[in-house]
Amino acid sequence: MTAQILGAGAAILTFIFVFSLLRRGVLREKYAVLWLFFSGAALFFALVPAALVWVSSVIGVAEPVNLLFFVTVVLLILVAVQLSYELSRHEARIRRLAEEIALLDQEIKDLRERRIDE
Repeated sequence: MTAQILGAGAAILTFIFVFSLLRRGVLREKYAVLWLFFSGAALFFALVPAALVWVSSVIGVAEPVNLLFFVTVVLLILVAVQLSYELSRHEARIRRLAEEIALLDQEIKDLRERRIDE
């Protein structure tokens, strides 16, 4: 019973934390949906542990906690890959913007030199 209370408490705290970040505009909606979904699923399995036992027996996992750890590791890997993708995309956009600024800066310098020469 203590594990259920701990799991439910952690899921509720995660839900509140993510919702708070979303309300303040710190976390974007496309990321918040995923975290809210998983905190809801964690709350469901904490309140109804028989559901986790049933899912693990259907899949063929010997211990429900092993399924829980496996799913958690897979989710963390997916989040890490998604964040790496977003970071790579932003780095490319920043590089392109820096190049555009450098070209515009050079164009301004050229225009100023032309104006001085005239």
